[in-house]
Amino acid sequence: MELGLTSFAETIPAPGGEPVDHGKRLRQIIEEIVTAEDVGLDVYGLGEHHRPDFAASAPAIVLAAAAGKTSRIRLFPAVSILSTDDPVRVFQQYATLDLISGGRVELLVGRGSFIESFPLFGYRLEDYDELFAEKLDLLIKIRDEEGPIEWSGRFRPPIMGQGIYPRPERPLPIRIAVGGTPASVVRAASKGLGLSLAIIGGAPDRFRAFTDLYRKTLVEHGRDPAEYPISVHAHGFVAPTDDEAVEIFYPSYAVAMTRLGRERGWGPMTRQQFEMMRSPEGSLVLGSPQTVAEKILRWKDILGIERFELHASVGTMSHEHVLRSIELLGKEVGPIVRGT
Repeated sequence: MELGLTSFAETIPAPGGEPVDHGKRLRQIIEEIVTAEDVGLDVYGLGEHHRPDFAASAPAIVLAAAAGKTSRIRLFPAVSILSTDDPVRVFQQYATLDLISGGRVELLVGRGSFIESFPLFGYRLEDYDELFAEKLDLLIKIRDEEGPIEWSGRFRPPIMGQGIYPRPERPLPIRIAVGGTPASVVRAASKGLGLSLAIIGGAPDRFRAFTDLYRKTLVEHGRDPAEYPISVHAHGFVAPTDDEAVEIFYPSYAVAMTRLGRERGWGPMTRQQFEMMRSPEGSLVLGSPQTVAEKILRWKDILGIERFELHASVGTMSHEHVLRSIELLGKEVGPIVRGT
């Protein structure tokens, strides 16, 4: 069982406070990655966003800085918004990072849960699905064929007999991020790509239908499901006790979810909703090391996952609290879930 972390380099201010300086926040991310490696975690993912409350619009650069300070932990974008990027540049950036890091890079791609990148880079939301499908096919072709490549499509100028360089140490592992769309699950399996489930609300048990569909589709395409591990990403926090985890995490989480709710038409986050989400059947992975380990192991049993990625830096969470959560995840949760 692998354990890791994700972050969006959040800079959301506490109520009445000042936003976190973007440069300071990015330097904190590098410290978090170094700490994650020091405590024995396996992976770290940094999300791509294009808005003032998230500092990482260019995660490959931040991860490259972290690669120079680490030697073992694997690095990936969480996610790379492939719909509004150029697959050639995405491949080149992460192939370069793979070479810098000594073969420690994965790709996690998705359509994005925010829409700021579409007008920023001149794409239409009406083409949301078609953009991702075409660009994913090109990314896979670039990964699998050194060249010369012949390709033409609707959303990008054609590639006419050119190679794409540099080449990584080995074919880059590609996973597709899925929030709740069966078609995305089928796409990942049919193309032989990894699956990463984002469980950020609702009952995690319902995602069993997705993991079953993924494995069924793999078999239908002549692939062995044992060769395609499934990962899960979820919000949460680790503290010495359950009560301390709730005391620290709830105010930060409520600010973030209420802020997002105003954008998307939800009501404000309530304490009752939070308590339901942190229950054994809920989507928050929150509490003492024992409580967190038990929930991760429960999800492993239900969903058959081989990796869990915790997103602790939600909302206004302080850097110091995130570092402490990372330490507990690696030093105390890790041995429980790995049976060591």
